[in-house]
Amino acid sequence: MTNFTDEDLDNYLQNQVDLRHRQVSKSVEDVQKIIKDLTAEVSSKDARFQSIANSGVHNASLKDQPALVSKWSALLRGRCAYNPAIQVLTPTLFLISVPLQGLMGYKERRTRQWRYYTLSGSRLLSPVRKPEKLHQWLELESFVNPSQEWHDAHMIIEGDIVPAKVVNVFKEHLEASIKTCGLTSKVSMLESVGSVVRVAVETSEAQIEVELVPTVELMHYWPKRAKWPRLFRRWPSTERARCIKSFGFNLMATSNYHWLLSFSRAEQVLLSNIDEDGGCRRKCYRVVRQLKEDVWCPGSKPVITAYHLQTQLFWTCEKYPCTRDWRDFRGCVLRLVQKLHKCVSQHYLRHYFVRSHNLLKYSSTNELDDVAKKINNFLDNPGTYVH
Repeated sequence: MTNFTDEDLDNYLQNQVDLRHRQVSKSVEDVQKIIKDLTAEVSSKDARFQSIANSGVHNASLKDQPALVSKWSALLRGRCAYNPAIQVLTPTLFLISVPLQGLMGYKERRTRQWRYYTLSGSRLLSPVRKPEKLHQWLELESFVNPSQEWHDAHMIIEGDIVPAKVVNVFKEHLEASIKTCGLTSKVSMLESVGSVVRVAVETSEAQIEVELVPTVELMHYWPKRAKWPRLFRRWPSTERARCIKSFGFNLMATSNYHWLLSFSRAEQVLLSNIDEDGGCRRKCYRVVRQLKEDVWCPGSKPVITAYHLQTQLFWTCEKYPCTRDWRDFRGCVLRLVQKLHKCVSQHYLRHYFVRSHNLLKYSSTNELDDVAKKINNFLDNPGTYVH
């Protein structure tokens, strides 16, 4: 077996990982500017949609909460340059949440169990299927003070805010805005997959596929189904967990009827502050991500994305919370890879905040098995991949 040393890993970081990071950062910068202009134009046509410049703690609804904005800035200072709306799934696939406005005063309430309507609003004899673990219905009555613009049949059916209808309205505005902003040479609409709006954006580095998802941002509220932090766990600290939960969660319009729970702000804070004790967690994560993209699972639509790796990292940090567990760079990389191999082989990776949801539930088993074989080959001879 060919092994590797900490020095080999440091060289790999400098020669491979850092180069990729610079390229991706440039792509993010280019995409961010274009999507910011487009969503600002969409917002000028329909104020229910905001520019991505107003996402997260920059949301217009939080202008009267400077303490929350200050806390967010302090946590991420010098650690994260990306707009909080942007998630880099692969170097050429970005997920961008488009914040919605006018839905104020959210309260989680017991909702009607069954719905009997099609997306066009006609009556069904049998009910629409129930939401899965990471999804929920969203009713207009869930908000204490929704703006009048949301009382709109183009968005609402029987009191429900229907994600597919919200997406259709957004898509129409987006198509018009691409022309209005003179961006037809840089942005083109792609065929939608389900209810997700997809565009191709030309950057100086590469063509980037961007998924644009209208998103309800819910600050200061933590959903009941996300039972976190778990009892008797030492990572993260109680104080940090309380702080993270204050940033709330999102509901994303990714399916026809149900809204997807997202914890992107919580995940961003966890990842950005993951090595406060001087450990090597983030370095290990970057090495594993590079190996995933170069060797195990390359391509623009991989079965395993950076989000899966990040989730596995969080679970590993929770299991190994002590500083001494994250001093051995080489050993920690191998431990992360072994944990990933187990998840991929078993086709099972729990969502970090909603444990009952399997992130690999609908992934191709053949593709997962292929990735598992490649990871196993790496574990047999890791040095041949890192040297």
